[in-house]
Amino acid sequence: MKNRIMYIELKDGYSDDGPAWIGRVEFSKSGKTIYFNGQSFKSIGAGISGNYRDLITGDEHWISGVKKDGNDRHWAGGGQIMIQKEIVDEYLDFMGESQLDPRKYEVISVVSTNKNEFNEIENETLEKELDAYKLNFKEIHKLTDEELDFMIEDSQDEIRSARYNKGRRATQKYLNQLLEEKEKRNIQH
Repeated sequence: MKNRIMYIELKDGYSDDGPAWIGRVEFSKSGKTIYFNGQSFKSIGAGISGNYRDLITGDEHWISGVKKDGNDRHWAGGGQIMIQKEIVDEYLDFMGESQLDPRKYEVISVVSTNKNEFNEIENETLEKELDAYKLNFKEIHKLTDEELDFMIEDSQDEIRSARYNKGRRATQKYLNQLLEEKEKRNIQH
């Protein structure tokens, strides 16, 4: 997919006034991952307040195309927007302006993103998800000790990242069954 100038705003821990950037992003082949300023953002569709999640921190971000009128922040939000210095002229042309308002924008340098590093992380995550998917079909008492520990850790991760209570409750029920099995095994040994 082609590189594109986008608006990026951190949502976790903020209302509509989180740190925000305008810069040229790169897309993965599938278009579901965005790379910008040394970070990788994975599409999550409709999250709690964002539409992408930072692959490393898990923080939700709102990422969208830039608006011609320059009103990229939510109407209730505020604060300066950091803009990548290499795209300032292109952004000004897009908006039909001759200069940036220094009260609204701060020109910054960004770092390049090592996409290969993030590809490895995504592949590890995908392998883990596939393993967990397969192991979900195995009866709990037939899991090896290693598989049991893996499923406990995976379930705990899933609970922490669950967006909806229904999914969280179902995973918690499964986790409780896994923990009961682990406790039985510890008593027997």
